[in-house]
Amino acid sequence: MTTNMKVEEKRLQKTKISGASMLIEALKAEKVEVIFGYPGGAVLPIYDKLYDSGVFHVLTRHEQGAIHAAEGYARIAGKPGVVIATSGPGATNIVTGLTDAMIDSIPLVVFTGQVASHVIGSDAFQEADVVGITMPITKHNYQVRDINELPKIIKEAFHIATTGRPGPVLIDIPKDITVCEAEFDYEQEVKLPGYQPTIRPNHLQIRKLVEAVSQAKKPVILAGAGVLHANAADELKQYAEQQHIPVIHTLLGLGGFPADHPLFLGMAGMHGTYTANMALYECDLLINIGARFDDRVTGNLKYFAPKATVAHIDIDPAEIGKNVPTQIPVVGDAKEALKELIHQEGRPGDTAAWHEQLKKWKQEYPLVYKNDTSTIKPQKLIELLYELTGGEAIVTTDVGQHQMWAAQYYKFTKPHRWVTSGGLGTMGFGLPAAIGAQLAEPKATVVSIVGDAGFQMTLQELSVIHELNLPIKVVIVNNQSLGMVRQWQELFYEKRYSHSLIPNQPDFIKLAEAYNIKGFRAKNEEEAVRVLKEAFSTNEPVLLDFHVTADENVYPMVAPGKGLHEMVGVKL
Repeated sequence: MTTNMKVEEKRLQKTKISGASMLIEALKAEKVEVIFGYPGGAVLPIYDKLYDSGVFHVLTRHEQGAIHAAEGYARIAGKPGVVIATSGPGATNIVTGLTDAMIDSIPLVVFTGQVASHVIGSDAFQEADVVGITMPITKHNYQVRDINELPKIIKEAFHIATTGRPGPVLIDIPKDITVCEAEFDYEQEVKLPGYQPTIRPNHLQIRKLVEAVSQAKKPVILAGAGVLHANAADELKQYAEQQHIPVIHTLLGLGGFPADHPLFLGMAGMHGTYTANMALYECDLLINIGARFDDRVTGNLKYFAPKATVAHIDIDPAEIGKNVPTQIPVVGDAKEALKELIHQEGRPGDTAAWHEQLKKWKQEYPLVYKNDTSTIKPQKLIELLYELTGGEAIVTTDVGQHQMWAAQYYKFTKPHRWVTSGGLGTMGFGLPAAIGAQLAEPKATVVSIVGDAGFQMTLQELSVIHELNLPIKVVIVNNQSLGMVRQWQELFYEKRYSHSLIPNQPDFIKLAEAYNIKGFRAKNEEEAVRVLKEAFSTNEPVLLDFHVTADENVYPMVAPGKGLHEMVGVKL
């Protein structure tokens, strides 16, 4: 903290200021660069102080847009996203985003307005029990009842959101707290005896893992988003190369290890590569670094890594052994654990035959699709985007088929370039998340790949993109359906397409024009190449409507209840 800021804080401490002013000063002290929010009655005192505060605020067109934008910002900036919403419906509109951030470990600090303290519990206008509603979907939440506690609570919230396993923290502030006054003290140390995340791993557990690696003949690393949260991509690469261990990613882990590296096997799980899934099935040592062992990754647990000794490195001890029995638990930060492993300089076992097998699988079972230039194959569209951006773009997605194709065919070689909703699978996530990502890195190329269905859940945020002139390229993978729902109905419900087909779509180009954004449409590969070049030649927002092959499915696929070795669609 600079000398000037300390002097200003001491001045504020001697003067009583309102709760709303305290909030603004605390955000400044936390070096918050942007707030996403939507005003309403219960937060009017806060917005009045925001008016001339100098703090940049983005008015999204819906509270769900605000919290997803904050998630996108947090994922790229590596800082907590900050959200303000009013009481009642304003607060309940962010519930989906809180759940999304909780399950994907995204640091957020969310402020909700609340009715005045003396009417809480009386069913007052726009009252909702936000603390009760959000308790299961936040890392921690507060309701402020004493203005003198407000500075301490805000400081604790930022600490909790960003340390240990990151996550969302909510502060519910009654309206009277924002207008009454007290002295402002933000220099207090955070003291939370019951919250002491383990950062440094246990030395003995590290030694056990080193010994296991030296004896393994078929080792594999499964790397999750924990690697990215810990900024441990360099250490992961160094360790994998040192021990010559192949690396597999979860959906959220993509970018934590270069996709063009010889040791990379691809993404695992329901729509993972053949090589990645077979490696998990056949390995004799599985080293999980910062992944949850989610059901979409493991498939039927009966067949998951059945021959392997399992080691699990995770900063959250609750995740270790939760889904998969673990023989070598290592509680700690991924970066610190990898540093220790690298320092140990253990010797890898005899893995020559294993690497030959992996090489053979890669050659025999690559990701494949039947191309047809008379239409636009969605897989080809992702490949075109990858080539055009040189793999350097920040890619945000919604959820569904287009998300899986983006994960499969856009090769992420750097961390913090992939922004998607993983555990919750939230439609409507991609567009507002792109806003947050672009604000986090203004000079980056940001591509929001969305489905025609999910796009319509938060399309109003086009207004924000135009207002701020954010050069986001919105790519609609338009198959006129709820694509993944349609795929499941085709494969498992005898092609009974119950409410999954959407033939009467709006004219997305006219919609873009209504928001004063350029729009282009393409219906075959030649048109796709042309409009992509035109769109990416401008430093303005552009919406692209690609009419892709409507009945294309995502393969490989592990059906529900099947093991990872029971993939279908691995060959044309």
